[in-house]
Amino acid sequence: MKVAVIGGGAAGFFAAISAATHHPSAHVVVFEKSDKLLAKVKVSGGGRCNVTHHCFSASGLSKHYPRGGRQLKKAFAAFDAEDTVAWFAARGVPLKAEADGRMFPTTDSSQTIIDCLLAEAHARGVEIRMRTPVRTLSRDLRVNGEPFDKVVVATGGSPKASGFAWLETLGHSIEPPVPSLFTFNMPGDTIRTLMGASVPNAVVRIQGSKLQEQGPVLITHRGMSGPAVLKLSAWGARQLAEQGYAFAVQISWAGDTNAEAVGQMLAEAAETGRLRKVANGCPFEEVPKKIWLHLLEKAGMDPGQTWHTTTKKSRNKLLELLVNDVHEVRGKTTFKEEFVTCGGVRLGEVDFATMGSRIVPGLHFAGEVLDIDGVTGGFNFQAAWTTGFLAGK
Repeated sequence: MKVAVIGGGAAGFFAAISAATHHPSAHVVVFEKSDKLLAKVKVSGGGRCNVTHHCFSASGLSKHYPRGGRQLKKAFAAFDAEDTVAWFAARGVPLKAEADGRMFPTTDSSQTIIDCLLAEAHARGVEIRMRTPVRTLSRDLRVNGEPFDKVVVATGGSPKASGFAWLETLGHSIEPPVPSLFTFNMPGDTIRTLMGASVPNAVVRIQGSKLQEQGPVLITHRGMSGPAVLKLSAWGARQLAEQGYAFAVQISWAGDTNAEAVGQMLAEAAETGRLRKVANGCPFEEVPKKIWLHLLEKAGMDPGQTWHTTTKKSRNKLLELLVNDVHEVRGKTTFKEEFVTCGGVRLGEVDFATMGSRIVPGLHFAGEVLDIDGVTGGFNFQAAWTTGFLAGK
C-alpha cells in the first residue's frame, strides 16, 4: 500500500508515523513544499512547544474548541491528551504540566519534540520529500501524477479561501477562513503606555454580545493580549471578522467580584486608611500599581491626595472603572508566530472515526486544514495529534 501525506507539520508527521505503525508494510511518503519540517512546532510556546493540555477527559477537552468540539469528542475517545503524554514518554520524552494546565517537554525545548518525531518517522521507514509542493491531486488519488492508495491532507490552515481551492475541485466544501487567536489593537488608547502590566484574573466582555472570558490580561504596546483576550478572539472569530475588528470591550479589573462588593472594599479603604495616599491604597492585591494609577487618573483622582479628601463622586467613578472599564478595539494582531485560522474543510464531509472523506474514497484529513480550532493552551496541537493518529490508522 502506498500512502501520501501532504504536509510536514505536526498533523502530517503524526499521520505518517501512525500509518507506518499500523500498516508496517505500507510505503509512506511525506510531501513538504518548503525546506523546513515541523516549523510551527519549532516556534510554539516561545520555542518550548506547548504539546498538549493536562485535561484528561474527552468531554472536558472538547470544550476548548470553538469549532469542531463535538466531532473531536468522539475522536478523543480513541486518542486523547493522556495518550499523547504516554506516546512521547514511551519514546523518552517526558512532558510536564504547568499551573495553568499547559504541557511542555521537561527539556523546555521544542527541538526535543521535533527530534522525537523525526527519529520515529525515520525508524518507521517514512520517506520525506522536502521542497516538493503538491501541484495536483486527483480524485483517483494521484499526487503530482504519481498513484497512491491513500492520501492524507495535512496542509494546515490558510489565511485565504484560495488556499483551499484545490480541495474544492475534488468536491469538498470549504468554510471561509478567518483569523482566530489574535490580540486586540487599541490605537490612541492611553492604556498602551502601561505595556507589560498584567492582571491575573480579569473579566473581558465584548459589548453587544454574549462573548465573555475570565483570566489573565496583558497590556501590550498595541493594546491587549493574554489568555482571556486570546480565548475571546477564538470564540468570537467569525463575529469579530464580520464587525471588521471594530468593537468595544468591557473589562472588570476586579475579576468576578460584583460592583457592590467592590464599592464596599473602596469604602473600607477610605475609612480605614483615611490619611493614606490613594496611590498606595489599592484594595485589590491583583491589580498592579501601574494599572491602579491609570484608573485613578481616568477617574479624575489625584494619586497624591489622601483617601479622606476623596469625594463620593470620584469614588463612584473609580468603582465604575474597576468593574466596567470600556476600551475601543480597532484591528487585531497575530499572536506571536502562532497563526491560527478558523475555517477549512467542512466537518460534516469527514468521518471522524477514520478522518476519511465522505466525498473522495481513500482521502483523509488531519489538523488545521479542517474547520477545527482550539483556544490557546496546547489544544490545537492535541487536535493535530488526534486527527493525525486516526487518519494514519
